[in-house]
Amino acid sequence: MFMAALLAALFLCMLSARAEDKAFKAFDYKMAGDQQYTRIVMHFDRDPGARWFLLRDPYRLVLDLPKTEFAFDQRELEARGLVSAVQYGALDEKRARIVFRTVGPFAVEAVETVKNENSEGYRLMIGLKAASRKDFDIALRNSMGGSASGADASGLKAPVDTVEQDERFTVVLDAGHGGADGGARGINGTVEKTITLLFALELKKKLEETERYKVVLTRDADRFLRLDQRVRIAREHDADLFISIHADAIGLRNMRGATVYTVSDKASDAEAAATAARENLSDEIAGMVVEERKDEVEDILVELIRRETHAFSIRFARNLVGELSHTLHMVNNPHRYAGFRVLRAPDIPSVLLELGYLSNEKDEAQLRDPAWRSKTMDAIVTAIGYFAKARAGAGG
Repeated sequence: MFMAALLAALFLCMLSARAEDKAFKAFDYKMAGDQQYTRIVMHFDRDPGARWFLLRDPYRLVLDLPKTEFAFDQRELEARGLVSAVQYGALDEKRARIVFRTVGPFAVEAVETVKNENSEGYRLMIGLKAASRKDFDIALRNSMGGSASGADASGLKAPVDTVEQDERFTVVLDAGHGGADGGARGINGTVEKTITLLFALELKKKLEETERYKVVLTRDADRFLRLDQRVRIAREHDADLFISIHADAIGLRNMRGATVYTVSDKASDAEAAATAARENLSDEIAGMVVEERKDEVEDILVELIRRETHAFSIRFARNLVGELSHTLHMVNNPHRYAGFRVLRAPDIPSVLLELGYLSNEKDEAQLRDPAWRSKTMDAIVTAIGYFAKARAGAGG
């Protein structure tokens, strides 16, 4: 009797050990989004009890798992949104790991495991959003202490580098178009992507000569950038102001003058709506299709930040219109608004400046004139100065 009970107990222990040794199964990996927000979903046969932590140089999210058999479709692992590469595999006989390498600093919005409602198994969901280097370093320090993720600190093999923060007002200048996307073309051959880059480079120099600003260019050469990449660069550098520079063309040759745009779901007029539609086609013109995040449920705090940012964008747009009006021809109602995708950062005051119409001979000639560009830039520098001073006086 005793021997039978002992054998039964040994058999149950063997079964339990086999169950513990049985590898988890990971499958049906999906990834979607852009360089502002990326969502990752993968399925498991059981709750893996995943743990995560952050690494930098390069920027990475590391997901630690128990022993796991992976059955991912390699096509789904191709770079997308914020994620530039995905690697996975066994660490040893009992542990596995997935490493998500990203295009820049990010914040972990969520790492959540949920039981499937209508089928067996669990799904692990990860939300990543673009962030500044400073915010990433704060999150990294927290994760090293275990406060952000509860991760095993032994997985972090190097301390965070001490980086001296540049506290100057940060301006990000976005030269519109580039690479395969040439933008508009003037009646005398001026190409929008070329003139906007020249203007951005010259404006950067003027701003830096004041020694008051840190200036970042989204591009400093003739290369293509998706609209979400431009926004991500601004957020990565913790921008205080984002200015996207353009020079449009339309069918009306006598239409001329500069326009300053801010973002809005409802356009101020038909021409603003048409301009936004043209600029938003940039990705498609270059053969890129980007899945946009649908903000169906907005966090209340994020929405409050968005509203405050929008108010600051309007304030700067009015300052800019006021300064430019003294030095160059403006369109009627020069501050307009529409649904520009490149202006949608929720936490960075942003404007799109149309310097003029390349379809108008006078505007095109001015854009090619170094003296006109210099005078226009002086007005922009003055407007930025007033705005930066006001922000500093308001405590940010």
